[in-house]
Amino acid sequence: MASFSFGSGNAAKLLRIPLYVAGRIGTMIVPRGRRWVFGCGAGIGDGALALQRLAHDEGHDTVWLTSSEREEREAAALGIRTVPKNGVRGWWATARAGVLVVTHGFGDVNRYANGGAFVVQLWHGIPLKRIGLDSPATTQVPHMPGAALLRRLIRILYRNAAQRIRVLPAASHRSRGRLESAFGLGDDRIVVTGEPRVDVLSAGPSEERRVAASALLAGAVGALPDGARTILYAPTWRDGAPDPAVPSASQWVQIIRALETTNSVLLVRSHPLGEGGYAPPLPSRRVRMLGSGVLADVTPALPAIDVLITDYSSLAYDVGLLSMPVLYLAPDAVEYAKTRGFYGRYDDVAGRDAAESWEELLAQLVPLLEDDGVFTERAARSATLSAQMHAFRDGGNTRRVYDVIRARGIPAPKGAA
Repeated sequence: MASFSFGSGNAAKLLRIPLYVAGRIGTMIVPRGRRWVFGCGAGIGDGALALQRLAHDEGHDTVWLTSSEREEREAAALGIRTVPKNGVRGWWATARAGVLVVTHGFGDVNRYANGGAFVVQLWHGIPLKRIGLDSPATTQVPHMPGAALLRRLIRILYRNAAQRIRVLPAASHRSRGRLESAFGLGDDRIVVTGEPRVDVLSAGPSEERRVAASALLAGAVGALPDGARTILYAPTWRDGAPDPAVPSASQWVQIIRALETTNSVLLVRSHPLGEGGYAPPLPSRRVRMLGSGVLADVTPALPAIDVLITDYSSLAYDVGLLSMPVLYLAPDAVEYAKTRGFYGRYDDVAGRDAAESWEELLAQLVPLLEDDGVFTERAARSATLSAQMHAFRDGGNTRRVYDVIRARGIPAPKGAA
């Protein structure tokens, strides 16, 4: 069942306008220092973690703003200092920061204290579905009198907030155009450096990446059957609407039978804002949950995955860095194109053979796992798509982003030569 919608989120933002005003006044009084403050809507991970590790190694004073005890534990295990992002301490840490690094939005840190900061928005994936100002979902409000006026107000507030972003990395020039449109920013703010979050897919020998990812995956979902292939299923959030791809009981029987036949395990990663009812009617060792509550950041585990199944997730672009085959399951593609919209045509990404049901999907999955020729063809198709969207694959994206930040006036660590 969906746990969040843009409509409810925007309504809450409008009610908090006095707090935003008070916070802005506060940041006009409190001087900013040199500290780098990090936050990530998905937890301790993503591009924010990659950049935090580099900034820390370069000698910068860094702190991570957390929203749960789990995040505090995970940060502590990595030796990262933390402050709860909500409350007075979180406001003060955000208001005093010289650099704010986020991956989802200003709510990754204390949302009332970002005025006047040098904001680095790493974002969390190459957009396939329309986002930000390009998507009608962004300005949704509850159905009520004056809703049209409120939508216009939300749009103005969103555009004004986006102007605080000083650096937004893009994976490629093609991706940069989408981000410019979605955030209403000029190309001086959006830089083609590659995305720090995917460095883990390119850095070091491939076998070492596979071993590390396998250990991470085993720690998250337990030991897998001997020789089993791993299939990651990552459906996209439907902006608060039900997920039409949740299998029926009879479809679960077919899914599990196919997994047994091909000695495979299905790892289900529902979107953290819209957990779907993906538990099979009967327990099966062939189906494991891999939601954000199990593994906050899935990217480091991708080298241990053999096949991706998705609908509109940006993972479809990322796994091509590993030449991983991708199958598409999108029962609502036509409707989704009308209501949310895509950058370009969906067929240009998914091809003309995207499945509309689990029966159609399984008819593609089984031959993919049993025929090396089919697997190789799908892998090449995935790599080609990725090459169109990722300009860099050298593991140096984080360093390039850091260099841009420093070049735009952020001082060296205190005491550095």
